[in-house]
Amino acid sequence: MNELDDMRLFVRAVAAGSLSAAGRELGFSPAVGSKRLTRLETRLGVRLLQRSSRRLALTDEGALYHERCQVILADIDDAEAELAQGRQQVRGLVRVTATVAMGRRCIGPLAAEFMRRHPEVTVQLSLSDSLVDLIEDGFDCAIRIGGPQDSRLAARTLGPNRRVLCASPAYLKQRGRPRSLEDLADHDCILQERIATRRSEWRFEPRDAGVAAGARTVDVTGRLVTDNGEQAHDWALAGLGLVRRSVWDVVEELDDGRLVELLPEWAGNSAPLQLVFPSRRLLPPRTRLFIDAVARKFEGSRDQARILPPVAPRRKRR
Repeated sequence: MNELDDMRLFVRAVAAGSLSAAGRELGFSPAVGSKRLTRLETRLGVRLLQRSSRRLALTDEGALYHERCQVILADIDDAEAELAQGRQQVRGLVRVTATVAMGRRCIGPLAAEFMRRHPEVTVQLSLSDSLVDLIEDGFDCAIRIGGPQDSRLAARTLGPNRRVLCASPAYLKQRGRPRSLEDLADHDCILQERIATRRSEWRFEPRDAGVAAGARTVDVTGRLVTDNGEQAHDWALAGLGLVRRSVWDVVEELDDGRLVELLPEWAGNSAPLQLVFPSRRLLPPRTRLFIDAVARKFEGSRDQARILPPVAPRRKRR
């Protein structure tokens, strides 16, 4: 078990920022922690951390090893939690945060069903389009676009994602359909900004590998500005302009025709949909059960099945 214990020390030292803090959490002195980390590096034959009196920094080899250690230790903790669940009743508070759209459309209904299955559990769901610090604000997990850049967090990928440009049929009937990125300059665009402005820059990437052009940035204008994705969504449904949204947020409207995808050969910035949570030694059984419930919700869903439809290859002009 020494190898696993040393692995846990390494992961905790990265999360805590120092060997002494990791030692306090795991119950041993800084001298013992330093000796065990040296033993781990000697066994692996590489330096994992650059150490100074003030901070720790991962080496390239350390970053790769840290990523694998998180997966291995999470699998072990999952097994322990499953055994523990058979010996104790699941109870307590699960604090979850998500974007407004994802929370209302998916996580909210799932939380209600989760509480019906586990009557001793309380779920607190916070909806915000702002990035929340899980550790500082005391959340158990979050549903986010893109993975964690915080070494204190672990992630579980729920599915692929892309941003789509879309509008209502009513708007397109009145203003016409854009046929190229240049056409966007002639359209009303619904802007998602924190500061009131009539101009913004939208970045697009070609989805067809055969397209010679690379990423493009387009200047767009609009008279409707909001920092809330759901409000932008509602304005688009009302026929007030073009909007860019995560495909997860508009998949139902695209399926039933209330919104139409535009310029599908160009994708907005893409990043996977992920569930992130604190990378601590043991998550409470209630939290692991909730994480598993969210993952099952997205497994094989129709949303995921159509999330990245293939783009037909362009015909070469003769």
